[in-house]
Amino acid sequence: MTTALVRALGALAHEAAHAPAPAGCDCPPPAVLADRADGTVVRSGAFVAKAHAPGTDTATLAARLALAARPALADVLLAPLPVPPPKGPVTAAGPPSPLSPYLTELHGRPVTLWPHGEPVDPQDPDAAPWEEAAALLARLHSTALPASAPPASPLPAGRPPAAALPAMRGPVKAALAVDRMRAARPGEPSTVPVLAAWQRLPAWARGEAPAPAHRARFLCHGDLHLGQLVREPAPPGRWLLIDVDDAGSGDATWDLARPAAWYAAGLLPPDVWFRFVDAYRVAGGPALCAQGDPWPELDVAARALTVQTAALALAKSAAQDRDPDEVEGMMIEACARIAALPPELATEPAS
Repeated sequence: MTTALVRALGALAHEAAHAPAPAGCDCPPPAVLADRADGTVVRSGAFVAKAHAPGTDTATLAARLALAARPALADVLLAPLPVPPPKGPVTAAGPPSPLSPYLTELHGRPVTLWPHGEPVDPQDPDAAPWEEAAALLARLHSTALPASAPPASPLPAGRPPAAALPAMRGPVKAALAVDRMRAARPGEPSTVPVLAAWQRLPAWARGEAPAPAHRARFLCHGDLHLGQLVREPAPPGRWLLIDVDDAGSGDATWDLARPAAWYAAGLLPPDVWFRFVDAYRVAGGPALCAQGDPWPELDVAARALTVQTAALALAKSAAQDRDPDEVEGMMIEACARIAALPPELATEPAS
């Protein structure tokens, strides 16, 4: 954890929550919600400050922030907050970026501000909002792709418009997970079924070629899991999707693929899976046929997410000098079953 960065994020969130700051403020200290390679998140009161990954392309991040700020998606995506002007040396934050009113910089990292939302309770799996997640995805996938995401308010003079919305990063992240596994466990037998399942995927699902035109035409979240939902405001507020770092145009089945992969591996109960699929269809989700078996549409993305999850499990367990746990082992076993499929069952389904 970078202490200076965490303190600066907490100060920025605190400043945003108190404009102007009251004299003798007795607020509780900021809380670190996440500190990973892909982002550091700190909360102060009702505000959250996020430092995005080092090396993040700020032009594409600005396009994704503009997408999240679109009024048409206010009931789907949590909207970012404008960055306040600098108030002195407390945070060492700069002014809002020329690319976006929602973006600034701290300690060389791009930083954004968000309302705090109540996350899914990991200790209460029966209350997980699977139907709500499916309905949110259906609305997102049904939204027309913008040529470029327009700002929520007029741009100040001299501020360039946001870049065009980029492609969803799902296949790229899957490829990075496989590369990370290879580096962590070079030549180890445990990686063989994962690599075999990876090679059975079409090139577009490995991030090595553009997706077929019939697949790459939806607005996608890019990294759907239950940790990407919050209630805002806190209960009884509505559920919204958060974290648009991977959002963009692409194959909408990728957003359905993680629960599909869990179901296929035996980690998600069938009744929960069918509730999720039914809720997506009822909400008009365009990625699945209206009735019948959804697996022909989901197969490729589900296999890709299975490989990604297994590869990350092997990489992380190697870094921690441990064996994969039971859940991780089930995903690795699922890769072995994929690798054993006859060739005619492991090919791209017809459009």
